[in-house]
Amino acid sequence: MGEEREARGRKKKAAFFTLGCKVNQQETAALQELFRQHGYDIADFESLADVYIINTCTVTHLADRKSRQMIRRAAARNARAVVAVIGCYAQIAPEEVSSLPGVDVVVGTQNRGRLVELVEEAARRKEGGAQAPQIVAVRPLEEPGFEELPLPYTRVRTRAFLKIEDGCDQYCAYCIVPRARGGIRSLKPELVRERLERLLSAGYREVVLTGIHTSAYGRDLPGAVTLAGLLKELVLLPGEFRLRLSSVEPGEVTEELLEVMAGSPRICRHLHIPLQSGDDEVLRLMRRPYTTAGYRDLFYRTRLKIPGVAVTTDVMAGFPGETGRRFESSYQFIASLPFRDLHVFKYSLRPGTAAAGMPGQVSPGVKDFRSKELRKLAGKLAAAYAEDFLGKVLVVLAERPAREKPGCWEGLSDNYLRVVFPAPPAEQSIRVVPVRIFSRDGATLFGEPAPD
Repeated sequence: MGEEREARGRKKKAAFFTLGCKVNQQETAALQELFRQHGYDIADFESLADVYIINTCTVTHLADRKSRQMIRRAAARNARAVVAVIGCYAQIAPEEVSSLPGVDVVVGTQNRGRLVELVEEAARRKEGGAQAPQIVAVRPLEEPGFEELPLPYTRVRTRAFLKIEDGCDQYCAYCIVPRARGGIRSLKPELVRERLERLLSAGYREVVLTGIHTSAYGRDLPGAVTLAGLLKELVLLPGEFRLRLSSVEPGEVTEELLEVMAGSPRICRHLHIPLQSGDDEVLRLMRRPYTTAGYRDLFYRTRLKIPGVAVTTDVMAGFPGETGRRFESSYQFIASLPFRDLHVFKYSLRPGTAAAGMPGQVSPGVKDFRSKELRKLAGKLAAAYAEDFLGKVLVVLAERPAREKPGCWEGLSDNYLRVVFPAPPAEQSIRVVPVRIFSRDGATLFGEPAPD
């Protein structure tokens, strides 16, 4: 009886583990808020909890393997807990996921708004000793509509992510994402505005507009709805804030988008424009709809339109057909452009993609070598980009005390540079601060607050 009273008197705990991209991370934060709204405390994944939710990724075979490891770990930690597996891996391979020991609930990349309901139904079945407590609720991706989840709120309200789009229909040769996420679905502009207003009212000073194929925003909506048009409306909202864009495809960086960014100090001078390869033949094999000449032209038009802009990119090492000569061609092209940073990753064979059956698969050792060379290049490019801002004033979002500099704070400038500076007064913390840069260590800059 005492144990029953204690169980009734305590709040249930839900623990989350997230693999993969920033969209997954944002969706996990939204689901944490959903569980809070239903009376749960959010626990550390390594602690004892009543529910374990693994938000999976399936971009690489390593992501699949890591997902399975975390599922087994959760099931072993508390046999009485409900283990729920959601996300891209669950969407692509629901039978495989549901066959893993200990899995109670399987939900893909839709239907997640019902997750609390499904978890609690699974818990009731377990408590009742049901023979088959498992619930598989993976919905087909053909079902239309943008799935709205609660807005997540963090304890320290500096930067928030606002998901405005889901899905992709590009079908690049290496990518499984369209099969895991479905086609493009956009959040209506009035709902984007309403959600942004709520985040700003809650105290956030930077909001990142994100999605799976963010630059395709509005393509599925009636009327001429575009990302540029959305930004024009959002920058008119009152308050002290700035907006940052997540990844934008090369063919979708329009003149209108560049003009909107250049015309408003509220939009961060940062564009992540995926390149994937700097060799035209590899781009053709990848089914990427641009050439290196077109990308170079876009890169310099962007820099001309938005002085000081940070351009970051994705680069893949070891795609099928990437010979030594083609890798060298790619490396030299990337080295010729003043990128702020490179996100380097190795090609991973995904069954169900066009690249899986291509000839010229690259050995793991060669992929390792090429990715290491590209990462070294990334460090050089980042340092060179940072060097250009010595003596200049950057607008920095004061985010947190500096990890290795007592008495200092650190944060990101609008053009995606990490800046360390003396701690601002308490009333100025978690705000945008102008900082004059006087030195650097690698790509990290150091400075002093400058007069407004």
